[in-house]
Amino acid sequence: MTHTMPHGAALLLAFIREAEVGRNDRASYDVIYAHRQGGLTKPLTAMTLGEVIAAQKTWSKAHGSSAAGAYQFMRATLIGLLREIPWLKEEQIFEPALQDRLGLHLLNRRGFASFVSGEISATEFGRRLAMEWASLPVLADTDGDRRRVRRRQSYYAGDGCNKALVKPDRVEAVLRQVLLPLAPRMRHRNRRRTCRPQRCGPKCGTGPLPVPGGSGHGC
Repeated sequence: MTHTMPHGAALLLAFIREAEVGRNDRASYDVIYAHRQGGLTKPLTAMTLGEVIAAQKTWSKAHGSSAAGAYQFMRATLIGLLREIPWLKEEQIFEPALQDRLGLHLLNRRGFASFVSGEISATEFGRRLAMEWASLPVLADTDGDRRRVRRRQSYYAGDGCNKALVKPDRVEAVLRQVLLPLAPRMRHRNRRRTCRPQRCGPKCGTGPLPVPGGSGHGC
């Protein structure tokens, strides 16, 4: 992981690597779909991004999917990222650091910041993650890509190819770990949003602070 990687994101990406390719070590970055990387002329992490995208064109037919790397990037995903991210170039080596940066970009695109700030629930964030990584299950019954799916199933259940490879309680446990370092900050923020009896008097209790100049909740 790069030194700029948020701790919670690094934790979650390590979990995703293990879910997607069965391991989260250095070798995970060289994995292609169905672990067919042994047939490559050179390791995935020695290829340029452009070389990976070019090679992926034949992998769907040969291996069943174009998924590549620790986060099992699909060819369409990499092409989309190449168009979307200004700093990303075909000449860049598809090394672990680059894969991590792209993985973080996908996390952010799926609402990582909104999750850690409390704007969306773990269930909703889990659904978004399941839309990005087919090995992850949805955390509640929802409409999937092809049909209604149940908690513990892949968002893409029914496509004849994908299935969830981890249980939902494991996803939920990791998401709790992601939030754990933020808990004191969130509690402090919540305290600041509530009325303080020593400032507002005993009748106010723990209600919201009044808005200056407005009616609000009287003290």
